[in-house]
Amino acid sequence: MGNQDRKPVLRGRHLLGIEPLSVPEIEALLDLAEDYVALNRRAEKKLSILRGRTQINLFFEPSTRTQSSFELAGKRLGADVMNMSVKGSSVAKGETLLDTAVTLNAMHPDLLVVRHQHSGAVDLLARKVSCAVINAGDGWHEHPTQALLDALTIRRHKGRLQNLVIAICGDILHSRVARSNILLLMKMGAHVRLVAPSSLLPPAADRLGPEIHTDMQKGLKGADVVMMLRLQKERMNGAFIPSLREYYRFYGLSEEKLALAKDDALVMHPGPMNRGVEIASRVADGAQSVIREQVEMGVAVRMAVIDALTRNLQQPQDKESAA
Repeated sequence: MGNQDRKPVLRGRHLLGIEPLSVPEIEALLDLAEDYVALNRRAEKKLSILRGRTQINLFFEPSTRTQSSFELAGKRLGADVMNMSVKGSSVAKGETLLDTAVTLNAMHPDLLVVRHQHSGAVDLLARKVSCAVINAGDGWHEHPTQALLDALTIRRHKGRLQNLVIAICGDILHSRVARSNILLLMKMGAHVRLVAPSSLLPPAADRLGPEIHTDMQKGLKGADVVMMLRLQKERMNGAFIPSLREYYRFYGLSEEKLALAKDDALVMHPGPMNRGVEIASRVADGAQSVIREQVEMGVAVRMAVIDALTRNLQQPQDKESAA
């Protein structure tokens, strides 16, 4: 993984979503992430391939797991990483997103990692800056690195994505994770099922291509992977479910419901989990759960994405001579 081996992996300058990625690009990112899984398990984890590069993490929504994962990924690759706190920034005092873009651009970062509460905001920001931009989650739209780390986790256990039956269960309506996973998994040839009450399914969800189930027993039958999503109460305006107790009764992943899937089915969750709401603790911590492994894969995938995007940038010395 030295500088001389850093051939282009992605065609685009940014990673704003799964939709623009080709199957070979997805496979190349997953293969590169495999190398970083091995690196991260060594005693010496740090590389210098991004020495001289600057990464800014700009999170307009609170996040612990994703932000810390991107910070660790950048630092392990040798970049200078800065976390911008939006709560105490000029953005909170009324500065517009475009003003922020102009300000950040003047700092000459190489990479901008952005999470925003509004769909499309990261795309807008990417049009106004000269650096590479990674979407770390925008509204209900997409969360591409989460889908990539989920795919890596599945591929490491099952050896493939093609022809697997993957049930995505829970609050599909408000989930950017669900959208990115549907796009990626179907591109890679998996059979995707969406399992949720009708109130938590997006309008015309079947147009995306997956099977739709409002009965969890039917949705889980014979599944290779069961991916649970949390109820995103912060995005809900109105009553989408009768009660948490009722929701768990019909749509929470218990040991009894998991038994309907294949004996070796994987249990996944992007976190944070609501134990006793969408998943039972015994299942979350059980032998079929790969939830902790998803966290580990998150660092490796984000290292791969950062590495891949910076391969398309000018070298730091080239920037100096062009200035």
